[in-house]
Amino acid sequence: MGAASPELLYQQLLDADEAGVRLEMVMGQPTWEMHPSPLHQKTIRRISRSLQSRPNVDSDCGCFDLQDVYIKFPDGSVKRPDLSIFCEEPSATQEALTVVPEAVVEIVSPGGELKDLQIGPPFYLAQGVKDVLVFDPRTLVMLHHRRTGLESHLSPVTLELECGCTLSA
Repeated sequence: MGAASPELLYQQLLDADEAGVRLEMVMGQPTWEMHPSPLHQKTIRRISRSLQSRPNVDSDCGCFDLQDVYIKFPDGSVKRPDLSIFCEEPSATQEALTVVPEAVVEIVSPGGELKDLQIGPPFYLAQGVKDVLVFDPRTLVMLHHRRTGLESHLSPVTLELECGCTLSA
């Protein structure tokens, strides 16, 4: 059995979304979760609104963010980060984006711990994402993964990203 074409895979992801399931394909393996809860949505919205360029930093990063958008990574995997941060505004398309974000934020939901805490961070870093932030709104712990290591913070916290942006959780 051969691999699905990119168009067919994307249509399957959209069909799953209409059925109330968020489906992702990471290194050929499907992962899924139910649609985000109100706590999840409010948390990501609050973090998104806090995003800004760092003052007094020489950076060309525009700190653009998109929530819950499909991204096709260089290895062919398709993920849907809760929040993706880009230096340049991504093009408006009805297809999955193919640009690797500078940073991603994932909000841990009940049942999504494996996907968000164990699968996501090493995957994103291997694909070139510079900052991977995983926030658990129940414990208020923010994990900040970088190529140089892992830091753990307790919310409220403001973090500086490698691209020249800051965000708060």
